Amino acid sequence: MKSILITGATSGIGKALAIKCAHNGYSVIACGRNKEALDELSKYSNISGCQFDVSDLEDTKRALANVEFDIAVLNAGTCEYVDLEDFEPDMFRRVFEPNFFGVVHCVNALLPRLKDGDKLVIVDSMARLLPFTRTQAYGSSKAALHYFTKSLEVDLHHKGVKVQAVSPGFVETPLTDKNDFEMPMKISAEEAAEAMLKGIESNKQTVFFPRFFGFILRFMHILPTPLQKRLSLSMREKQ
Repeated sequence: MKSILITGATSGIGKALAIKCAHNGYSVIACGRNKEALDELSKYSNISGCQFDVSDLEDTKRALANVEFDIAVLNAGTCEYVDLEDFEPDMFRRVFEPNFFGVVHCVNALLPRLKDGDKLVIVDSMARLLPFTRTQAYGSSKAALHYFTKSLEVDLHHKGVKVQAVSPGFVETPLTDKNDFEMPMKISAEEAAEAMLKGIESNKQTVFFPRFFGFILRFMHILPTPLQKRLSLSMREKQ
């Protein structure tokens, strides 16, 4: 039985993925801060909980010091939107701590345990593909994370470790429930988990879902910069 470690497993995509993997015969190590949610997940026969805060380096190193896994999915994150009328530098730190440095902390803890055949899956976002309005903090953290992932893919190749990037679009989660704008092609967390697991198992370098939304944004991403700006301004006006 393959083992899969999932951070941010107490809600949203992470929780749906943990349950999906358990149903598909994986031994799941569900990681998160919420003890009650982890206890609930641990009622599944092949899910065990691991409580820690990815934003805390020492806590992360302690929790992952002796963990055994075949696949590690680094999924924990948060989202806040920038208000230029009330610009708040500390908000950037709040977003970067779990979204970027949380992954760095997990990688730091897991690197000594990575071996030939292991897989590291890092979840960023399609928000990195276009300059969307008010996403200066969230989009920047995910763009930085994607670059980190791709660079890591190069440096772990010789060890036989597969590194994958996962770039979701809009998914129905507690985070997106707070959004007050239209979210085109939004899918459920369960649909996202199914697409993510399929992508992980297919060994794609980068997994996009929903697929058609990913195609649209990737096409927009390769357009000339002035055209990208016009499209982003148009979307801003609609919001």
